[in-house]
Amino acid sequence: MSESFSTLYELLIQLSDSISKSLSKAPDTPPDDGGVSSKALLEALLPRKQPPRSPNIDGAQLHTSIRDFALACAVLSASQSSAHDLLTWIPKDLSAAADLAFRKLSEAYLMDYSEKNSKTIAELGLNCGSVPEEKKLVIELTPEVLPLLKSRIKESSIDKSEDCDEFSAASARVPVGFAIVAAYQFRWFVTQIDYPHLGKLSNLVIPCALTALDHWSAEIKGQGMISFIHIAKNVNAAELGWFQDVILDACCQNIASSDEIWELVVEMSVLIVTCTQQSNPRSPWFDKMLNEMLSHLERQSRNKERRVAWLRHIEPLFNGVGLVLLAHFRRIFPLFFKWMHADDDETVLLVLKQIETVIKLTWVRNTQYVERLVDELAVLYKEAALKRSREGIRDVVIRILILLHQCKGVQFEAAWGKHRDDPNLATIGPSLGASLGERKATVVQLPYVERV
Repeated sequence: MSESFSTLYELLIQLSDSISKSLSKAPDTPPDDGGVSSKALLEALLPRKQPPRSPNIDGAQLHTSIRDFALACAVLSASQSSAHDLLTWIPKDLSAAADLAFRKLSEAYLMDYSEKNSKTIAELGLNCGSVPEEKKLVIELTPEVLPLLKSRIKESSIDKSEDCDEFSAASARVPVGFAIVAAYQFRWFVTQIDYPHLGKLSNLVIPCALTALDHWSAEIKGQGMISFIHIAKNVNAAELGWFQDVILDACCQNIASSDEIWELVVEMSVLIVTCTQQSNPRSPWFDKMLNEMLSHLERQSRNKERRVAWLRHIEPLFNGVGLVLLAHFRRIFPLFFKWMHADDDETVLLVLKQIETVIKLTWVRNTQYVERLVDELAVLYKEAALKRSREGIRDVVIRILILLHQCKGVQFEAAWGKHRDDPNLATIGPSLGASLGERKATVVQLPYVERV
């Protein structure tokens, strides 16, 4: 064993021992049903010093030990954002220690194996000189680790190709806990790599992410969604290549997900569809995605968490569709009108923000909703007197009314006429009067958009 080889091995064992000691003190609760113990999984991944009589560790064994140590660190680090019983027992200081230990190992590894690392990175199509030092070991391990994690996730998934009831619980064969841990490990590896390097690894990353997304477990799906959110923010559409339609179909299939991952599926779907279809507002994927979401929201319009999540993340999709939103008004505005009078201020402020966005994008050319919108805004302005966020709500209501005044002119004035003498709306008058003057002095230029 060379001196550098021996030094790296000793450091690995030292870091592993330190984590093992902290891990042994952590109060893990063993599963009652004979399921998976994540603590036992972690202990099995941490390398142990070879007994004196054993033959010296060779290069392949060292590499395997480094890979397993990285997988253990991935679980410990990823646990910081987990609420699952398998990982919530891990103390935050142990997660932080794992982060630090992996950084130390990475630095030592590059000192002794920089040539090997550079070769692996180059084979993946990346420019080694542009890859940050702290990311190089992760990237080197990725081609080896991701197929292993994909297989582990798939073990407990439902295989529709089998000659059996495809809706049977595949987890009866393999406990789903193994797949949950693997999904967190996968998400950690993916989120360590960012633009412009992640795009070069799409052929490795996306199949594993799709496997997580196709799993029946919401916990595993959630980690796949977080991975796709990171992918969408760190690759360009061309790098997604022929995976685009497969990913978009998976997004649509998952829109009816459970409450715990609804926000993730909305954010993921909006990011993916806008990334891949941004130059085509009439893309059938925009239409399908929006209709799937609206159908789901119509069935659960009273669900606060779902509507807030959708309103928080939907604006990029609205911007991507632009004037074509007119085709969806008959479904969007009934939801908007209902949510404008929700009990919680967050929903009200978010829906007003999206109404403002829709008006700016479409100039409300479909006129049948103008009168109803004016009426609902007038009611909301008065309702706001009893709300905690009344000033913020009233400010946005006035902005929307001014927008409507500027774009609909006579039609708006006819709709507003019934409210003009309402003493509870008297403070709006001066603002609308000023906007009328601005309207007469300004010609609003809209970009050309083909007729809907």
